[in-house]
Amino acid sequence: MKPMPEPIVADVIPTQAGYDRWAEIYDGEDNPLVLLEELHIRSLIRPVAGLTVADIGCGTGRHAVQLAKAGAKVTAMDFSEEMLKRACQKPGAETVTFIQHDLAKPFPLTDAAFDRVLCCLVLDHIADLKSLFTELGRLCRRDGYIVISVMHPAMSLRGVQARFTDPSTGRRTLVEGHVHQVSDYVMAAKNAGLKLDHISEHAVDTALATRSPRAEKYLDWPVLLLIRLRP
Repeated sequence: MKPMPEPIVADVIPTQAGYDRWAEIYDGEDNPLVLLEELHIRSLIRPVAGLTVADIGCGTGRHAVQLAKAGAKVTAMDFSEEMLKRACQKPGAETVTFIQHDLAKPFPLTDAAFDRVLCCLVLDHIADLKSLFTELGRLCRRDGYIVISVMHPAMSLRGVQARFTDPSTGRRTLVEGHVHQVSDYVMAAKNAGLKLDHISEHAVDTALATRSPRAEKYLDWPVLLLIRLRP
């Protein structure tokens, strides 16, 4: 299968500024990566009623609010003020503790305080994977899980990284990121003292392409990587 390059975008902006701008339209976009993740990630998280959950890089709260509605006590963190504003406006968000914090720095959260630790569609914006994995492991209880989703590294062969059309300028915009390979994620987890419990790759199929016009050009191409770790 020959990779087809994506159109060149006009702007590249830092991650936090990018997500602050993206927040206005994020939830309403046709985003095949998000749709594919939502099809597969729930089985890795498992029922959460009565559990404590940390959602690291929560964005607009798409996981945090749903997990709180399912009975979890959720703490959600993100570096984008505008993303958090959108999250706080959602029905059910009043039961979630939201924190704005730079994810590249140690988290202001207690050791071993969470049964589930999520980090969804974040890692391609993190330069120091080992430090982040170490922090995720620090938060997780010994009998808990860390669940990670990330855009599959194969998408870099298509010239793809996080991008959107800026609603204020109408220009296509890339959010600054880092290209990591599957082995980088696995070795960062290992070097942080975490055990690999699950890893899977997910491609766009015809059903998803029918739901998402943007997904059609990625048919049968690996788009999503899911990882579950144990402390």
